[in-house]
Amino acid sequence: MSGQINVGFIGNPNCGKTTLFNAYTGAKLKVANWPGVTVEKKEGMFSAHGVDFKLVDLPGIYSLTSYTMEEKLSRGYILSDDVDVIVDVVDASNLERNLYLTLQLIELGKPVVVALNMMDIVEERGMEIDLHRLPEMLGVPTIPVSARKKRGLDVLMHAVVHHRDKTLDALEHHHHRTSVKMGGRHRHNHHNEHTMVYSDDIEDLIDEITKRLRVHYGNIPNPRWHSLKILEQDEEILAQFPLAAAGVPNLEKEIINQKYDFIEEIVEEVLVGRSAKVEMTEKIDRVLTHPFWGAPVFLGIMAVVFFLTFTIGDKLADGFGVLLELFSGQVERLLVAIGASEAVVSLAADGVIAGVGGILTFLPNIFILFLALAILEDSGYMSRIAYVMDGIMGKIGLSGRAFIPMLLGFGCTVPAVMASRALENPKDRLRTIIITPFMSCSARLPVYVLFSKMFFAENAMFVAYSMYVIGLLVAIIVALLISKLGKKREKHSLLIELPEYKAPNAHSIVIYVWEKVKDYLTKAGTTIFVASVILWVLQNFNLSGMTNNMSESFAAYIGKAVAPLLGPVGLGYWQIAVAIISGLAAKEVVVSSCSVLFEIGNINSNEGMAELAGILAAMGFGAINAYALMVFCLLYTPCVAAVATIKKETNSWKWAMFSAVFQVIVAWICAFAVYQIGSLIF
Repeated sequence: MSGQINVGFIGNPNCGKTTLFNAYTGAKLKVANWPGVTVEKKEGMFSAHGVDFKLVDLPGIYSLTSYTMEEKLSRGYILSDDVDVIVDVVDASNLERNLYLTLQLIELGKPVVVALNMMDIVEERGMEIDLHRLPEMLGVPTIPVSARKKRGLDVLMHAVVHHRDKTLDALEHHHHRTSVKMGGRHRHNHHNEHTMVYSDDIEDLIDEITKRLRVHYGNIPNPRWHSLKILEQDEEILAQFPLAAAGVPNLEKEIINQKYDFIEEIVEEVLVGRSAKVEMTEKIDRVLTHPFWGAPVFLGIMAVVFFLTFTIGDKLADGFGVLLELFSGQVERLLVAIGASEAVVSLAADGVIAGVGGILTFLPNIFILFLALAILEDSGYMSRIAYVMDGIMGKIGLSGRAFIPMLLGFGCTVPAVMASRALENPKDRLRTIIITPFMSCSARLPVYVLFSKMFFAENAMFVAYSMYVIGLLVAIIVALLISKLGKKREKHSLLIELPEYKAPNAHSIVIYVWEKVKDYLTKAGTTIFVASVILWVLQNFNLSGMTNNMSESFAAYIGKAVAPLLGPVGLGYWQIAVAIISGLAAKEVVVSSCSVLFEIGNINSNEGMAELAGILAAMGFGAINAYALMVFCLLYTPCVAAVATIKKETNSWKWAMFSAVFQVIVAWICAFAVYQIGSLIF
């Protein structure tokens, strides 16, 4: 057999779909946006079995019911003539959650091959899957694979080749008993025709609508699927076939429930060793998803994360600081020995090493933070937070699902803003995009660590932790105000699967943490490096050339022009103003700017912090000023990459600029309140 087969890879989020896609394509892939929208698709080519395969990695979705942008685009592609075979990537360790999409795909009537991924995790959990019974009940090829270990890949593509011409009328002959939950034995003899058979009442309606479709619209492909969508009141199908939909009731809930009844049957028959795992999950969820205790437990877990970030991270950072001092001294001595000019020595030691090196000393703190977040995510806890926060989010006009992008904001604002795509309502997406940057990203952590340790000593951890709580509260308050100003409060319901808890996978955590650390190091070697050099130039030059008087430099001119605006919030110092402006490039640059502007080599060492604290104290900058600075850095305009992402996601510079200016205003108001009230009290 020869020619090209177009294969669509589809599956739930975090099912290992992209890992499987990459295992086939390697570096031979193309990443692009769907025409006119911002959801990415990946395409790749490879050859096997004498066939050229074009693979398309579709966005991760839970359902083909078109609510979110991802669901609409994935469904549109799957329904099109562009796909020959659908590869449904299923997380074998979460069959109950993944099989709902599988049943929907099978009902499309197109060739479907199930890739039963993560079989290694199933084995680790002490469970077994009956690999003979499962394909019998589904009626489609079911191939066990491990994308991470690259097992079963050749067999999967072999199944794709031989299943490419299988249509609805040529499904595998499947055998499953008639569900007692769906009314006993059906008078419709559909079990040899369809994988999913519904109750007699629904089957009667399907038959009736199918007749209408044929009468009014001719021989449309797979009328059963269209009939089901009409019963689910699918807006797109209703608009396309109005004559067949007249007087049809909305049976979406009944269809969903019966699908899950059948899925329960499948899981009971094919999965061995599941009950103990489910029981453990339910016991843990009684506490972690409790209506009252769920939110306090979440805040407590985050407090532990920051305790580890400070205690362990600081000990590792001390070692980094010593190495940095040794490196800086060696570079300075080497440059002097080879006769480098004073300007070159200063640029290297006071500009590049002080700026970039000062940021690198915070790497241990960043590492601990991302390690903790990776463990929480891989264990299955993160989805619980959205469930716990659903009540609070509902009061501010959003669903609990909107809390997921906000939660991602603890790591980085860019992917957090992009995660708003999962929200089905465009207004909800926009509101979530506006409030998500208030969440404290990891780039702000060096600012908190430096100033909290300098001015709050033993309470440094609690002060830094308070920034994350303040960011969350401000985001909620802003969302509430937007909701109150809106013309109509919309009701939201959250439908989210809570996966079973599992021991975090070491390989997945290593990859996650390494990617985040690599991004941090890349930023240090690019954005922060360039910013440090620019700051050194601004600090050491004016219109007359190089100057030894920093107060007459370009940096001083810029800072003194902005400082009066920051005076009422306790930040009216030109050096601080310059540091804040430089933070627009990347929030870590605020710290590297302080290192360059105040000429401190290792700013994160005890000696460096003591020196900076002394300089600031002589300027009249104290603990209240420091707290106001942290609040301002928490809330003001995010980095340029985040602003560009907001523009991309909203497709509007107007909203991107509004978000940037709005955040500066909110930051100024909050910092003003902190400084003025703090000054009165203390």
